[in-house]
Amino acid sequence: MTLSSRQRAELRAKAHHLAVTVHVGHQGITATLRGALDDALRTKELVKVQFSKNADMKAKEAASELAAAVEADIVQVIGRTATLYRENPDLHE
Repeated sequence: MTLSSRQRAELRAKAHHLAVTVHVGHQGITATLRGALDDALRTKELVKVQFSKNADMKAKEAASELAAAVEADIVQVIGRTATLYRENPDLHE
């Protein structure tokens, strides 16, 4: 699902006050990290991810890789922090 610009703007506003949930360290994107992000998206839908200064990749590249791995949309990437969104229909029942 691709987000419209309106949806992206609404999600950016909601994410502004969120704390970082997932930290990507110098090990980079591991299976454990993908699992933690998947769990966070399942319970919260909107998750902030922070990339370490020591990470081998740029934040935008890493965010794209993570989003593809967990089937999420990138809401925004600012500096070393990315916000990802994946809808969970079970949360809206």
